[in-house]
Amino acid sequence: MEITTSTPAWKQVWDRLGILGLVIIAALAGIFVSYTRNPLATTAVLNSTLRQSTPLVLGALCGLLGERSGVINIGIEGQMLLAAFIGFLANVWTGNLFLAVLAGIGAGAILGLLLAFMSVSLKMDQIIGGTVINILAIGLTGYFYQAGLTTQGKLQPITLGALADIPLIGPVLFNNPPITYATLILVVIVHYVLFHTRWGLRTRAVGEHPSAADTVGINVYFMRYANVIIGGGIAGLAGAFLTLEAVGSFERLMTNGRGFVALAVMIFGKWTPFGAWGAALLFGLATAMQTQLQFTGGLDIPHQFIGMLPYVLTIVVLAGFVGRSRPPAAIGQPYETE
Repeated sequence: MEITTSTPAWKQVWDRLGILGLVIIAALAGIFVSYTRNPLATTAVLNSTLRQSTPLVLGALCGLLGERSGVINIGIEGQMLLAAFIGFLANVWTGNLFLAVLAGIGAGAILGLLLAFMSVSLKMDQIIGGTVINILAIGLTGYFYQAGLTTQGKLQPITLGALADIPLIGPVLFNNPPITYATLILVVIVHYVLFHTRWGLRTRAVGEHPSAADTVGINVYFMRYANVIIGGGIAGLAGAFLTLEAVGSFERLMTNGRGFVALAVMIFGKWTPFGAWGAALLFGLATAMQTQLQFTGGLDIPHQFIGMLPYVLTIVVLAGFVGRSRPPAAIGQPYETE
């Protein structure tokens, strides 16, 4: 008789979270100790962490949807940049922040459509397609940008009643502008859709084995188009966050590599929404810490080295985890109907 043993619960959790879970636990312990010593500084750092992580997790969700369906998207940087510019212009022309956010989302979705057309219909090399989008966005925003444009303000924080009065957690999670709230909700929605719905099952099927998915009647082309366009809209929301919520204005190349960092965040998170969110928070915490160290001046070292902290962390993460994460099997492979 064959004897089977069940895997312990702690082992299952470790297999899912791995080193990322250990890092998050260590970070939470450090936050608790820091809060007991300096509550105001800790709250400020955590607020900055959430703000810094928002465009990263949105960009990671964009890349995740595309790659789960088999399409590599390295054009996230360009989608965010052009969406930030279009959202900014819409705010200048209409004075309506809601319409400006929609314009940013639409710009990202249109670039997603362009990427899907190049990758799925034309069957171009997907890396080249993403590079085209990045170059296009840099060229368009640089050419049409005009200095001195006046905006109609930016999105303001919305306090969620008594929840915002909870020590530490309240000011960080329950006193934020709308796109930050939307990001937290999107993480949950994308996770549920990917792993608990028929749409998510089909998305993962065309990313793992498109020919088998086609055999059972799944339209591979449609699923890839739809996911890349939806992902583009989410990247557009990240761009709208930069100009309409975080800064309130536009500058050339203001994305500053966030689209590429979002790809690293996605890989570190093992192509899962919650994993990507945890990785984005880790990078955001590193960015917030380097800002805090520069302002306090507690370390007698050049500020350039402190500014390198988040990017060194990204390199270490990629070097340590990119080989251990398994991407979708059919990623980057154009599909030919048999």
